[in-house]
Amino acid sequence: MKGIARVIVEAGLVAVLASVVALVFNAVRPEGLSLVADRPYELFVPCPEPLGKVDELSAADAWRAMGRGKILLIDAGSETDFKGWHPEGAWNIPFDYILPVTDGDIRKIASSGASRVIVYGDGSEPDSGRELARELSGRGINNVSFVVGGAQALKAAREAR
Repeated sequence: MKGIARVIVEAGLVAVLASVVALVFNAVRPEGLSLVADRPYELFVPCPEPLGKVDELSAADAWRAMGRGKILLIDAGSETDFKGWHPEGAWNIPFDYILPVTDGDIRKIASSGASRVIVYGDGSEPDSGRELARELSGRGINNVSFVVGGAQALKAAREAR
């Protein structure tokens, strides 16, 4: 047991000595590393997933497009917001800035038979609808557009009709 205790003490001394040497070396370097952050850490870093190009649609243009052809309308907002209001026939795929859209959702969209996919989100910046649309496009879904202004713009445009 004394042998194990001695090894632990010696390992601790080596760690302390190595830390002191590293701090001294860092202090005498012309461009030493800062030990305290000099700017805030970036919490939201873009993920490496491919993002495709999407078309912007005004809310009025989105309503007009829904009357032509097989359109799939996707709400990128939360399930709660979706339950509160959504156009008839819309699907809810809540956008998550960290987790990608599931392969199951991609297959479901691809097999929907839609000739165009229109996504709307919360309308904020960054807009969850635009980001979901870009992810869908980057994952192989064609003819994807997003509604500028999100759900609020769609509601207002519907009331103005």
